[in-house]
Amino acid sequence: MSEYLVKLLAWSDEALQAIENSSHDERDLEDLKHQFIVFRKKLNENKKLNEQEIYEQALKLYNQFQAQFSVDDPDVVARQINNQSIVPIGEHRLPPLPYAYNALEPYIDEETMRLHHDKHHKSYVDGLNKAEIEMQKARRTNNFDLIKHWEREAAFNGAGHYLHTIFWHIMSPNGGGQPRGNLLQAINQSFGSFHQFKKHFSEAANKVEGGGWAILVWSPRARRLEILQAEKHQNLSQWDVIPLLVLDVWEHAYYLKYKNDRKKYIDNWWNIVNWSEVNKRFNEAQNVKWHPY
Repeated sequence: MSEYLVKLLAWSDEALQAIENSSHDERDLEDLKHQFIVFRKKLNENKKLNEQEIYEQALKLYNQFQAQFSVDDPDVVARQINNQSIVPIGEHRLPPLPYAYNALEPYIDEETMRLHHDKHHKSYVDGLNKAEIEMQKARRTNNFDLIKHWEREAAFNGAGHYLHTIFWHIMSPNGGGQPRGNLLQAINQSFGSFHQFKKHFSEAANKVEGGGWAILVWSPRARRLEILQAEKHQNLSQWDVIPLLVLDVWEHAYYLKYKNDRKKYIDNWWNIVNWSEVNKRFNEAQNVKWHPY
């Protein structure tokens, strides 16, 4: 079984667990649960499988799952979160891609996706786990001589892990175009128009010094959208905001295909933005509102 199919199998197990733990009416999820069981059985048969066909089935299931669990009611969201177990110290995992490695071509090539996800993202997960374990050890031994180092490692690798986890899901082979509904209204209100937002975001991404990110965030304090840069993963950002749309402009995200032409990579990236996922994140994030100052 290929590495991609192994990851799909793990993803289907997680989806089935989420369905089992859901507070939704069981009758509403019965068909979706059955489809995942059939899909999982097909993967486990270990026969020669057509990966493109499997990818299309997985994408269909992913979209159905997202539609079923994309809710705006904060009480429902809270119940779903509480039904999920916490991540123990030092046990973060690399999330599977929600599509095949070559699904974003011609905009992002398969080789880049494999290196980016399997090597670079994995290194951030490993680094975060190492830092958490070392800080736990410091607490147990009361030896904090290296705490400054491990806090830096946790900030760098943790931010890298969390931003990449968002990054994979805010892209889609069926992406592009413009957002709709509440998100588009908020973009127009915060930036004047979608065109002005896109231009601002692209310029911010292109002018990140060294490696880093452009990030669209919801500010619960200002109660509007903002665009931020982050150098590395954690520098020059803000606290008290929730990331919605992120663009990785480290060279490992584009160099194999675009060489040093970051601007062309950014221009093409807009063709794969998964606005439905960004909108889902926005609908949940805007429920968080602090007293404005």
